[in-house]
Amino acid sequence: MADTAAELERGRAAYASRAWSGAHASLTEADRLVALGASDLELLATAAFMLGRDDEYVTAMERAHHAHLRDGDELHAVRCAFWLAAHLSARGDLGAASGWFGTAQRLLEDRAEDCVERGYLLIPVMFRREAAGDFAAAAATAGEAAEIGRRFDDPDLFSLAIHAQGQMLIRDGRTREGIALLDEAMVGLARDVSPIITGLVYCGVILACQQVFELRRAQEWTAALARWCEQQQDLVAFTGRCLTHRAEIMQVRGTWPDALEEARRAAERLLATDNRSAAGAALYRQGELHRLQGDYAAAEQAYREASRCGCEPQPGLALLRLAQGHNEVAEASIRRVLGETAEQAKRAALLPAYAEIMLAGGEHGEARSACEELEAIAGAFQSTMLEAIVAQARGSVDLAEGEAVTALVSLRRACQLWRELEAPHEEARTRVLLAQACRALGDEDTAVLELDAAREVFAELGAAPDLARVDALAQPAGAGGRHGLTARELEVLRLVAAGKSNREIASELVLSEHTVARHLQNIFTKLRLSSRTAAAAFAFEHDLV
Repeated sequence: MADTAAELERGRAAYASRAWSGAHASLTEADRLVALGASDLELLATAAFMLGRDDEYVTAMERAHHAHLRDGDELHAVRCAFWLAAHLSARGDLGAASGWFGTAQRLLEDRAEDCVERGYLLIPVMFRREAAGDFAAAAATAGEAAEIGRRFDDPDLFSLAIHAQGQMLIRDGRTREGIALLDEAMVGLARDVSPIITGLVYCGVILACQQVFELRRAQEWTAALARWCEQQQDLVAFTGRCLTHRAEIMQVRGTWPDALEEARRAAERLLATDNRSAAGAALYRQGELHRLQGDYAAAEQAYREASRCGCEPQPGLALLRLAQGHNEVAEASIRRVLGETAEQAKRAALLPAYAEIMLAGGEHGEARSACEELEAIAGAFQSTMLEAIVAQARGSVDLAEGEAVTALVSLRRACQLWRELEAPHEEARTRVLLAQACRALGDEDTAVLELDAAREVFAELGAAPDLARVDALAQPAGAGGRHGLTARELEVLRLVAAGKSNREIASELVLSEHTVARHLQNIFTKLRLSSRTAAAAFAFEHDLV
């Protein structure tokens, strides 16, 4: 008995200091000697969860539930049932999850008095309303749960509910209200919030901030999550998500090798704990980094693995196809995913790529429509990052339509915002557009300065595709043999030089005449030519045929 008491005390002390391996070992040994009571079984369950031992978590929490019932403590049994249901639902065991939710509800049915547990059971109601697309009702339900948590001074329920309410408000288009609640949830973590709730709130808030382009908040809370993880010995839970969040921030900041390593570690850790949906996000991040560095084979593999984990590989995969010269495939992919996406935040993540792909295909009207929608969303989000994206996209469209003076205004603004956000790659991409606008206005000196500055950044980042593009633009079109045409545009140009009509070119390349016409328009724009005759002459002059 003395050994049991000593192990139990060691386990409780280790739990209090967040030494999860020690807590798990001592509590497991104490349980081997004498079966643990309900509250200590909950401690064992939490330690198992934090170590990534999901099956042990479920077993220990089930035992805690039954122990509470034997002790006549139905309310604590309800909480155990709630957490079992939530955990099983998150990992896809929907039948078992439904059973435990039903158990929790049944235990409360005959109780007349009000209790905080009723607030916990509003959380699955919120999720059902979210799944139905009724985000306003979901937010209201989360608000009810938060009010119950406040009334009963339960920091766990309050933190869980208020951060969920913020997420639902954002999905309902009430971004500013939602962000304010997320900030409140994060500040509330300074109270005595349990470890699992703390991790859930951190990850939920950071993900929501990233979805609405709140870069500075996402960076701030990601750093806080990293500190929280580092303070806990042998922590496994939440560390994979933390690494994914860190990788995304590092990508924006331009530390690509570190970002790629963090994304790899995240995927490995998440796959090891069978968290496939979260692993998909880490794999997608790897794909983005590989694409930007020009390793297209590795990018394709990462996107495919992300897709197998249930993660939509767009818009990255469409941009990869564009980089590979498969414009029609890129168009079809981005149209498909945008067509089936309704939420503002998700559309905002797709529209910049949509505009870029439409511009590459000569669909200037569609690109401008995408830009206008982005601008409307940016007005609702009031995000500096989204404002920069909109300014860059607007400048790109104006430039493609020959409005170089108008484009310069937007592009200067975008460049300033990207600099403030410390986003070197996006700033450099914007400077390439600035160079093109200056060149169109006859200011070759400024164009060269902008291209040189962009080249330096791309070389430092290892952005091989962007570096190649800068080199192609380093001289005015027609000088030194540089042309900046894609592989498909070169094919079209060679056939034009051979005297082929659009119909003949379409037949030979297995394209539509409409697509051939778009490629031809792109050729005229890039080479600053006005006729098929001039295009043919350019091809012969520069040994392209």
